[in-house]
Order: sequence, then structure tokens, then C-alpha cells
Amino acid sequence: MTPDVPGFDRVRLPGTDGVQLSAAVGGSGPALVLLHGFPQTSLMWRSVAPQLAATHTVICPDLRGYGASDAPPAAGPDTYSARTMAADVVAAARALGHDRFALAGHDRGALVAVRAGLDSPDAVTHLCSLDVLPTLDSWDILHGVSAAVAWHLYLMAQPPGLPEAMIAATADDFGSFLDGWGREGLFPAEVRAEYLRASRERVPSIVADYRAGAGVDHGHDAADRAAGRRLTMPVTVLQQDWGAALGFDAAALWGAWAADLDHRTVDAGHFMAEERPDLVVGALRDLLARPVR
Repeated sequence: MTPDVPGFDRVRLPGTDGVQLSAAVGGSGPALVLLHGFPQTSLMWRSVAPQLAATHTVICPDLRGYGASDAPPAAGPDTYSARTMAADVVAAARALGHDRFALAGHDRGALVAVRAGLDSPDAVTHLCSLDVLPTLDSWDILHGVSAAVAWHLYLMAQPPGLPEAMIAATADDFGSFLDGWGREGLFPAEVRAEYLRASRERVPSIVADYRAGAGVDHGHDAADRAAGRRLTMPVTVLQQDWGAALGFDAAALWGAWAADLDHRTVDAGHFMAEERPDLVVGALRDLLARPVR
């Protein structure tokens, strides 16, 4: 049996442009949407979502192009842009009757969450990012030999063809991200196998997502920065202490985007929702208790 979020129903929800998202949904009350990162699926929330379902309707979708959600061919740079994925999330929440919702994301999902907060501030009441910087800042701080830690960003930013072929030929090496970014033994065997299976089947769309991050997503962030657009809702950021190693002030970078910011440097690895779910649940409960502007 494929592992899933315990006690949740697996449903199909409409995104945009005819795309259907697979989502685990449970609980009742105000809506909270949780977005996964790479190379994961909505399964990453299996220890977090059930706790939050005591007070909220928790919606855990697979992003378009990931997991069991639709993965349309990349007809252009916007097919897998964070803007398009953010619109998917807003549409999926509305399909369940939630015009307003809190939103949290990890890694790639956090970038989609930020874009949703910027593009749809009337829909997103609260926002949480786990262990990532906004796209514009990520590219700005990567330079010299320190950029080697993000080699995959540069590979998947290349024009269509070579990255897909190289990655498809070695797709199980996605496991190196799980092993290198998380502590040893973090993922149960069946969960690790599911992440690798799901990623292996979605190489073209995963590469298209990353390619958008180096192109259209960067452009959208740059336009917002030039226009002075900021996140207006309460924002919480949980981050490892990797700013010091790479020579930047993560809290200051986030402060340029969020007026109401709670930035926390936490004792956890990249996959903190799976390594320290109680820490993430506590931070989300604190965020949800903050008043909406």
C-alpha cells in the first residue's frame, strides 16, 4: 500500500488550465494549506497535518508536476512557474469552499507559497516558509565556490533536453538529496521509496519547475522588488543556520519581503517537518494565533 497522510482523504481538486491536483484533506475549521518541497510529495506532512487537523481543515496537495497531480507538458515558461502553481493552490482551496486560507510551504512549496502571498494577498491570511529564501535572493547569494552546494539549480536551469536526459538516466540519484540534506535514517524505507518513485516518474516537470525558478520566477520577483510589493500577512520563517556559512543574513533578506515577520533559526535539518514535526506544528500554531492585518 502506498503510504499517505494518516486519517486523511485523498481527493482530486481543480487547479488552473484544466490541471487536477491530488490532495490529502482532513480536519475541519479554517483552512490551512501545506505545500511540499523537492524531492518530496504531500506525504512529507504525514506527522504534521494530523496534529493541525484538530483545529483546521488541512489541505496537502501535490504541486502540479509532482506526485499524483497532473503533469502537463511544459508548453512555455509559465506552465510550471511559481505564479501558475500559486494560482493552482488558490483554485484548489476555493473548490473546497475556502476563499481565504493560511499557507505553509517547504522548499519549492515555500516559493509557491510566497508567490501566492504576493499575488493573492486577499486569499492568504498567514504564511510560513520552511528552509528556503525567496527566489530572487537565492540567486543573488549564490556565488563563487559556495554555489557548488546548489549545483542542481544550475543543471536544471539549462535549456530543455540535456538536463532531462541526464536526470532521467540517473533518477534514483535523487536519493542523494534525501540523504545529503537530512540526517541518516530520517526517512522510513517505504517513504524514501515513494519519494524516489514519484520523482522518477516526474523528471520533465520537476526540471521545468526548476527552470522556471531561474527564469520567469526570478523575473516576477524582480518586478515585485522594483515595485515595492511585500507580503502583507503575518509571516513565519523557519530556517537552518546556513546563512552564516554562505555569508548572508537570512532574517534581513526575509525582512525586505515581509512587514510582519517572525524569523526563527532552528536546530533542525532541511527536512524539518519530518525530522522535528512538533517544532513545525508549534511554529504554525503560533503563526495562526497572530492577528490578521
